[in-house]
Amino acid sequence: MRSTCLRLAQSVSTKPLNLREASTQLYPPIPLFRRVLRAHRNLSPDMRTLGDDYVKSEYRRHRDTTNPLHIIGFLTEWRVYLDHLPTSKDGGQFKGKKLDTTLFEKMSAEQIGQLYELMHATKDVWKPVPDSDGKPPDSH
Repeated sequence: MRSTCLRLAQSVSTKPLNLREASTQLYPPIPLFRRVLRAHRNLSPDMRTLGDDYVKSEYRRHRDTTNPLHIIGFLTEWRVYLDHLPTSKDGGQFKGKKLDTTLFEKMSAEQIGQLYELMHATKDVWKPVPDSDGKPPDSH
């Protein structure tokens, strides 16, 4: 009995809890999915719709994945995304972040091509819509 108590006492860490390590804990797939969708409630309606559709399509696309490394990577990246989402209703000020150069270097040629297409597709979103007379709205 005594050796068991000593062994149990030794298994408890004497180091303080590292918050960075604690935040990297993974959630199971379905609870993580639900948390991301709940976090999207704090975004603007347009961003929420875009985010919800993207999360749902990614989860559908990876539903049949059986490789444990891919599953861990998938869950890890969604957890990092969840940590970067705003936690208050002031989600209208949510901005993305710059792409890490090491991540960019690891991308395949196909992924870089998709990123390039995405960049050009999003440029058109922020252009002002011209009026019926063909002039931009602020030029009146």
